[in-house]
Formats: sequence, C-alpha cells, structure tokens
Amino acid sequence: MKLFYKWLLALSILVFFGTSKLSATHIRAGEIIVERISTQSLTFRITIIAYTDTDGVEFGGGTLNFGDGTEVPIDTEKEFSETRDLGNKVAVNIFVIEHTYPAPGLYTLRFLERNRNDNILNMVNSVNTPFYIETKMLIDPFIGLNNSPQLLVPPIDRAASGVAFFHNPGAFDPDGDSLAYRIVIPKQDIDKAVFDYKFPNENVEKLYGGFDYNIANETADGSPTYTLDPITGDLVWDAPGRAGEYNVAFVVEEWRKIGDEWFLIGCVTRDMQIIVEETDNERPELIIPKDTCVVAGTLLEETIQGQDPDGHNIILESFGGVYELPTSPASFSPNPPVVQSSPGTLDFTWQTNCFHVRQRPYEIQFKVTDDPPPQNRPALVKFETWNVTVIGPPPEGLAAAVQPGRAIQLNWDAYNCSNASVMQIYRRVDEFNYEPGPCETGIPANSGYELIGTVDITEASFLDDNNGDGLDPGANYCYRLVAVFPQPGGGESIVSEEVCAEIAADAPVITNVDITNTGTNDGTIWVRWTSPLDADPVNFPPPYRYEVARANDFEGNNGLTVVTSTTDTTFTDTGLNTRDEVFNYRIYLYDANDVLVDSSATASTVRLELEPFLGGIELNWSAEVPWSNNVQDFAYHYIYRNRVNNGNPDQLVLIDSVNVLNTGFNYLDEGQNNNVPLEEELEYCYFVTTQGSYGNDRIIEPLLNKSQIICAQPNDTIPPCTPVNLTLASCEEILQDLPCNVNFYSNTISWMMSNASECDLDIRSYNVYFAETLDSEFQLLANVTDTFYVHQDLQFIGGCYRVAAVDRSNNESEISEPVCQTLDAGCLV
Repeated sequence: MKLFYKWLLALSILVFFGTSKLSATHIRAGEIIVERISTQSLTFRITIIAYTDTDGVEFGGGTLNFGDGTEVPIDTEKEFSETRDLGNKVAVNIFVIEHTYPAPGLYTLRFLERNRNDNILNMVNSVNTPFYIETKMLIDPFIGLNNSPQLLVPPIDRAASGVAFFHNPGAFDPDGDSLAYRIVIPKQDIDKAVFDYKFPNENVEKLYGGFDYNIANETADGSPTYTLDPITGDLVWDAPGRAGEYNVAFVVEEWRKIGDEWFLIGCVTRDMQIIVEETDNERPELIIPKDTCVVAGTLLEETIQGQDPDGHNIILESFGGVYELPTSPASFSPNPPVVQSSPGTLDFTWQTNCFHVRQRPYEIQFKVTDDPPPQNRPALVKFETWNVTVIGPPPEGLAAAVQPGRAIQLNWDAYNCSNASVMQIYRRVDEFNYEPGPCETGIPANSGYELIGTVDITEASFLDDNNGDGLDPGANYCYRLVAVFPQPGGGESIVSEEVCAEIAADAPVITNVDITNTGTNDGTIWVRWTSPLDADPVNFPPPYRYEVARANDFEGNNGLTVVTSTTDTTFTDTGLNTRDEVFNYRIYLYDANDVLVDSSATASTVRLELEPFLGGIELNWSAEVPWSNNVQDFAYHYIYRNRVNNGNPDQLVLIDSVNVLNTGFNYLDEGQNNNVPLEEELEYCYFVTTQGSYGNDRIIEPLLNKSQIICAQPNDTIPPCTPVNLTLASCEEILQDLPCNVNFYSNTISWMMSNASECDLDIRSYNVYFAETLDSEFQLLANVTDTFYVHQDLQFIGGCYRVAAVDRSNNESEISEPVCQTLDAGCLV
C-alpha cells in the first residue's frame, strides 16, 4: 500500500479537503480502497479517492460508514486534507482513516455525499441525487489476510461524439487474488439505484438525438455498444452520441482460490463520470508486444510505440501492479511522462525474480494521449493491456535409484525459488517424451502421470514405495517434479526432466484382462501373465505353479476367490456377468516346493460407459492396471460398433480410433465414420480395445484388452419404470438365526421389475436409498445389478428403503415408495 501512495505522489497528489462547504459537488469518479495494516488486530487503513471536476466545487461533506454499525462524517477541515490538480479539469482528493473491526465477517464500507452535479444526461434529477460508492471486504482467518484491489489508472479522460471511448481502471490486487469485472448501475444509497438510469448506449432521445442510432458506432456500421471485459477490465463505449455528462459504474471483484474452490472475498465499486464533447480529433494508436511468458529471473525489456493519425504530439504512460511490487518492481521511461512528437516511444524494463511467480498474468496497461491544439480538443486516448506471466524455473538434478522392497529413491537439487511452498512428485509407467512449450507449466493433461506425493520445498528427496505396498514388478517407472507456489498468488514451475527406473520382474507380470464375451451369466475373460523373469531360481526353484484369483470392482479384495491353479501363463474365466460387473485379477506364484513366492499386481477389466446425446453417444472407458494405457508408441485406442455392415448389422466393426494422449479415454460417436447420422429409434452397441505397455523391453507390447459390449440409444432420455413389490425380511426372519449377544444386524430388501407393457427392459442396475426414518432424507446407499440388497453391519434393526432403476443410458426411474423396518416390540433385541 505504501507503493500505492508513491503512485499518488508520482501524479503530484497530496491529501486535501477544502475548507469551503457548498451545496453540491462535481465528483467525476470515486472508489474506496481498504488495506489491512496489522496481522495482530483487525485494523485497516481506509482510503476514499474522489476525482472531481475543477470547474465545479470541492469534495467534502459526506459520510463514511464502516459496515459494522459505526460511521464518521467527512470533516473537510482536518489538517492532513489537501488536493492536487491533475489537469484536464480534474483533481484528485484523498481521505484516509484507520478503523479496527470487532470481529471477522463480511463488511460493506459505504461512502455517501449529498449531491451529484447537475445535468447528467443518463439519469434524472442528478443535482438532487447522492453520490454513493461501496467496497465489500471479507475478514476471515480461513482465507488469510485480505486487502482490496487498488485502481491505479485515474478516470480523467474525456470522450468525443462518434468516437469510441476507452477506459481501464488498471486494477491491481496486492495479495495476488484473481480479479473480475462487471457493469452495475450507479447507486444513490445502499441497494438503491439512481433514478431512471439509462446505460450510455441506450436508444433514447436525450442520448442519441440527432444521430442515426443504427449506425452510431465509430465505424458507422452498427448501433452503439457499451461493454466491460470481465477479465481485462477494458471498458469500451462505441460510440458516444450527444455531448454532455454521463455516469457509469462497475465492480472489480476479488476472487481467491482455496484448495480447488474459488471464493469471492471482496469487491470495489468505481462510479465515474464521462464528459463527452464534439471534436474532429482522431484517436491515437498504440503498438505493444504480444502477450508473453518468462521464467523467473529473466530481464524483460520492451519498447512501446504510440502514434497519432493527425500528427499531434502524444503522451505515453503505463500503469499496473508490476510497478507496485515490493521487490524488483518494473519501471518505464520517460517517467514522469512527457509530451513527445508522433511517433513516440516508452521503454519498459523489469528484472523478474522468484517472488513474481503467480498463476495469473500481470496486466500492464499502456495509455497514449494525444495533445491537439485547442480547436481540436478534447484530447483522446487509447489503452492497450499487455499480459506478462512469470513462471517458476524447472526443478533440476532429478535422479532415481531402485531400492530393496520394490521401492525407488528420488533425489534432486535444492530448488532455486525458496518462496515456493511444495514440490510435487509425479509418476507414470513407461517413458513420456515431452518438451514444455512457452508458458507451459505443470504436468500436461492426458499424459498418464499421477501425483503420488508432495514434500516441503526445503526437502530434496522422496522414497516411492507405493504407500508401503511396494511397486509393481516388471514396470518401468518414470518421474517428474513440479514446484508449486503458495496461494493466493499461486503459480507453478516448468516440469522437470524425466527420469526412469525399472522394478525387477521377480513375480508374475499380469499383461491381459480381456473380455472375450459379454453376458450376464456366460461372460468370459481371458487373463494372461508372464513368468517371473527375474526370480531367484536357487531360493525359489522352478517349475512354477500359478493360482489365479478374482475379485469384484476395479481394485480391492471384495469377493476375492481363487478360480484356478495352473502351470500355464493364460486362463479363461467363464460364467461371469461381464455386462454389468467389473472384475480384477492377480496371480499367485508357487515354486517347485509349493512355497508361495509372491503375487503379481492386480489388473481390472476395461469398463465402458455410454451417455446418449441428441444425435450422438459419448463413450468413456477406464481400467485400473499396473501398465500404462497412455503410451506414445501405442497412443490409439480402438472403437467398435454395430450397424455399420449392412449385410450383417449385428456385427461390431472398427469405426474409429482415439489418440488418448490428446483427448483422454472418451469418444463422441455422431456417425462420422461413414457420414450416416445415428437414428434415435435404434440401439447402438460398442466395445473398445485399449493398448498399453510396461515400458519393459522384455515384456511383449502392445497389451491389447477389450471392454464389455454395451448398448444405448441416441437421445434416450426416457427413464425405466419404477421397481415394484419392495419387501423387507421380517424381524422374526432376521432374529431367528442370530446367536446371542449379537451387536450388528442386517436388513435384506428385495424388489421386482415392473412388467407393465410400456416399460423398456433395458435396465442395467438399481440405486438403493436409505433413511433411518420416514422423516429423514434418503441417501444413496448402493448401486447393484441384482434385485435384492443386503444392508449389513447395522447397529439396530430398522430403517426405510427406496429403490430406483437405472437403464443403459444412465436414466434413473422415479424412486419407489418406501418400505420400512419399524422398531416395534417384535424387533426389540
């Protein structure tokens, strides 16, 4: 904030309030800026900034409300009150006061002065309408220290009839919070807009009388527009009509990211006046560099050029947060700005460093003003915004070494930027060649890297033992690092170079879990693995025997069952519900002495899901496997569908392939393979084949695995019928087989599909909902494919259940009527 006052001094502005008190003011613009000045107490420095028309009367005589039930009158005779003329008939006036808030909370600071100036065209009775501005500020220890945005560009420029008007507030947040902008209606009090307000581009007589409104923009090819860019803050009125005074207002919002969620933590309102005059003057132009990105430590030097089409002299200026930084701020010359002949130049210099790293770009505003002779005035301006992003340098010196217990030790050099907060460690299977482009930070999307850990930035090592479970045998693990900078500014580094290390294949290496037939009770899955390539034959002599174990879901031990014992390295599992269920497999290794040596990693089937749209069907697939399905050498996954071969419409044939490194594991089918649109009344069936690799030269690749076959109709939004005949096991049935002193119970609920003729039979699963009582809110308990569900591990017998059916297009039926197990005497234990 001290630098904010240096900016005011650069404009030769001192604090002032005149001693005369008159009946009205000519306030052109104003805002309230708030700065926290203590980390121990809730004390803030509050600054009211008001820009006044020097042809009018002086600022003063208002009321400042702190938003906590207290307010103070603006005393225009304070000894520290002063003002300075900025030229162009504008003066800036400053009022500063400190205030301590009683507690955290959301506060609205309000300043109100009795009157605006007379004859404002886009409101009525302006002379009797108060001037009102407000700033909202959230004080909350959860979000940390909070200062309001500062608006660094004074609104002192005049507009010309028929010429587009530009303004940018040059907003800068000292905390590095993200800023957003929106137009609002000027107010005369809290929650009270001024009377009969018209936006300056509205088609009304007093604003555009005498103009052809349909061609009243600058290029005479359209009606006038009035816009505010929500990201850059560029305010454009293209173009003013009748000469006179107009008032507009906008809000600068302050957003802070905490975790993965954005919070609105404050906002500043600027109410400003635009004075429009008639002129033949043409607006000057700016030539600025393209938006850029630099690594912290780079010296950034650029020349900005301004020119005037009329040949008038020009003044070049620059504004922005880069000039307010506490360490190594940017500079420009000439500064103070001077009148130059056209074309003129401004030289920009900034020695960046690590403390400048942040997620958002720095917005640097450049402004050119022409200096016409009196007969061509008013002077016109043009703003341009240059975005400069400062990113962290890449971590260096990363090395990987295999450790006992299937672990990999990572070490790297101390990071150059000590102000970063943490180092992120990313891992994938198999190499991934990648060179970051300009301004690319972090891990690229769809690269297959997963975040496996973070350490404090002061640390330079990490042991990857897969959270104590050990890494998977035979896999070539590759790592990269990313440094992350603290919020609220955020930001991250360029990713490090990749290093890899290979885990010994001293156990079976599972390579295939391939669905070869889809069915509800006759599905088949082909499982394949390699023998232990690096097993110790002395301690664990061959020949080897393998047990194949199957479990439910993508991973875990739910329903874990050994399904076969074999000396082969392949097995076909049969009699499965591959249409609705996901399975995972692992292989146990036994040596010649029938000693359990080790087991493979677990690998799941590929699960394909469909989501119908109007005219199309979206496919999404996934699998939990120890190899990588994001492989540069085998980047394509294959899409198969029926209704392609007219001679055999049931045959599923290859219709397309997807580069998963570019688009991820999804595909939208709109009939583009043969330019035949999908028909809404037809059902389409699909499966996908994935390609993967361990990145190990001794293990065959690519690893090909198919999903189940699944069907859906385009634009299928019709839900299935609601399940009927819900029943619960009676209390007697529950209790009759229970031993004494039981502490946990279970409820069994069953239901039936509706057999109504209008019901579609494309039900895929059921959602079971539970509430402790009928008056409680029902919560989703489980999704099952059977028509019964056992609710286990209950501490009491009781509760209510409802069921809904889900079809193949993920449409859910209406929820069923509830059925309850009541705690009557027969259910008391």
